[in-house]
Amino acid sequence: MRFSSLVFLFVLIFLACGASQNERELRKFIADRVKEIEPLAQEANLAYWRAATTGQPDAFERYSQLNLKLKQIYSNPDDFDFIRKLKNEGGIRDPLLSRQLLLLYNAYLENQMESELLQSITEKSTEIEQKFSTFRGRIGSKQLTANDINDILKKESSSKKRQQAWSASKMVGPLVAEDIISLVRLRNEAARKLEFKNYHTMALSTGEQHVEELDRIFQSLYELTNAPFAQFKAELDNRLARLYRIDGADIRPWHYHDPFFQEAPLLQSVDLDQYYRDKDIRTIAVDFFTGLGLPIEEIMASSDLYEREGKNPHAFSTDIDRKGDVRILCNLQNNEHWMGVLLHELGHAVYDKYHNLTLPYLLRQPAHAFTTEAVANFFGRLSRNPGWMQGMLGLTDAERQEIESISSNYLRMQMIVFARWSMVMYYFEKELYANPDQNLNALWWQLVEKYQFVEKPAGRNQPDWAAKIHIAIYPCYYHNYLLGELLASQLQAHIAAAILPADNGHEGYVQEQGVGEYLRKMVFKAGASLHWNKMIENATGEPLSAKYFVKQFVQM
Repeated sequence: MRFSSLVFLFVLIFLACGASQNERELRKFIADRVKEIEPLAQEANLAYWRAATTGQPDAFERYSQLNLKLKQIYSNPDDFDFIRKLKNEGGIRDPLLSRQLLLLYNAYLENQMESELLQSITEKSTEIEQKFSTFRGRIGSKQLTANDINDILKKESSSKKRQQAWSASKMVGPLVAEDIISLVRLRNEAARKLEFKNYHTMALSTGEQHVEELDRIFQSLYELTNAPFAQFKAELDNRLARLYRIDGADIRPWHYHDPFFQEAPLLQSVDLDQYYRDKDIRTIAVDFFTGLGLPIEEIMASSDLYEREGKNPHAFSTDIDRKGDVRILCNLQNNEHWMGVLLHELGHAVYDKYHNLTLPYLLRQPAHAFTTEAVANFFGRLSRNPGWMQGMLGLTDAERQEIESISSNYLRMQMIVFARWSMVMYYFEKELYANPDQNLNALWWQLVEKYQFVEKPAGRNQPDWAAKIHIAIYPCYYHNYLLGELLASQLQAHIAAAILPADNGHEGYVQEQGVGEYLRKMVFKAGASLHWNKMIENATGEPLSAKYFVKQFVQM
C-alpha cells in the first residue's frame, strides 16, 4: 500500500510538473505573439477606419496589407503545431490560459493555408468592400445614397418610383457578384484543405457553433412563425395595395419599406419620426447611456456620425485597441430609424468600452459575435419603446398612449419579419458554400418566396443576393443577428424579473443605473474568458434559450 501510494504521488508530481511546463511555454508563446498582434491589429483597425470614413483607395490598400500581415501570423504552421500539441495534451490548469489556448487554436486553424491563397482571399475581400463602400445607386442620372433609397421606399406612393428606387438598391449586385463567387471558391478551397466540408462549416466550427444546432433553432422558429407571419403578411399586403392603389396580386418587393423586406413597415397613423425630427438624437443617446451609468462621451468624441460623399453608407462599431478606443460609424438623420441604429451601435460600443481591462489581451472581446449583437439589439429596440420615448423625448401621456396603441404589435411583427428574413440569409449562405456554381439568382428568390412570401418580379434574373454586403464581407455571420435577438429577449426577461424595481413597469430603463451595472458586471466584464453559453448561464441563470423570444413575440 505504501509503495503504491508513493508511486501514485510521484505520478501526480510528474503530471503537475509537465502541466506547469506546458503552461510556462504557453504563457511565453502568448506573450510573444501578442507583442506582434496587438500593435498590428490596432494599426489595421485604424487603417480600416480611415478607409470607411474616406473611401480613399490607398486606405483600403493599407488595410488590406495590414490585415494580410495579421492573417500571416495566424497562418504559421509551426505555431499551429505547437498550439495543437498543447490542446491535445491538455493539462493547462489555469482557466484563463486554457481559454486563450482554445481561441488561439480556432484563430490559427481557420488561417492554415498557403500564403498565396491567404493573400488572394484578403485582397479579393478588400476589393469587394471598397466597391460597396463607394458605390451609389442611380435613378436616371441622379445618384442616390442609402438614406435616399430608404426615404423613397418609406414615403413614395408611386409604384413606378418605388420600383426605380428598389432597383437602384440592387445595382451594386452585378458589379460584385462574380467577385463574391470567386471569393466563395477561395474560402471553400482553404476550408477543404483543412478537412472541413466547406467554409460555412468551418466558420461555424471555429466560432464554437454547430450546423446541426443552428438548423434545429431555425427550423423550430420557421414552424412557430409560419402561421402568425402568414396572417400578418396577408394583412400587410392588403393595406399596401390600398395605400398604393393597386391590386393585391400586384404587390412586389418594392412595395415594402426597405430593399430586402427585413423590417416591418410602420403603416399606422402615428408617425414616429415626428418625435425625433426636432431633436438631436446624438444628445439623446449620450443622456440615456449616462443615465445607465455607462458614459459614452469618449466614444462619441472619436466617432464619425454624419453622411458625406465617399463615406461608408452603413453603420458599425469598432474597438480599435481593446484599451478603450471604441468608435462608431453612422450616417445619422433625426428620425426613428437612425435613433434605433445609433442605440444599436452604441450597444456594441459599450460592450467593448466596459470590458475588464485586467483580462489578457486575447480575452478582451465579447464572448461571441452574437452576444454583442444581443446587447446591441437590446438597446436598439428602445427607439419605439413608449416608456423610453416618453422618458427621453418628454412625450405627454396622450402621446405615449397613442404610441402604445401600435408599438407592442409592431415590435412583434418586426421581430417575426426579421426572423423570416434571417432564415433567407442563413439558408442562402449554407447553400452558397455548398455549391457556388448553382443558379444563385434562382436560389435567392426560391428562399425569399419560401420564407418571406415575397414574389419574384416577372422575368427578373439579376444577382440580387449580391447586393447584401454581409454575404461578401461578413460571411456566415448573419445567423448571429437572430441569435442575438433570442438572447436580447432572455436578457430583457431576466432584467425585468431580477434587476428592475418591482414598480418599474419596464419604462425603457431610463435612469436605471442598476441595468447598466448588471450588464457591465455580468456580461461585459467576462469578455471572452468563458464559453458564450457559460457566460449566458451565469448572467441569466440558464443557457441560451429561444423560449423568451417565442413567448415575447410569437406566442402572445
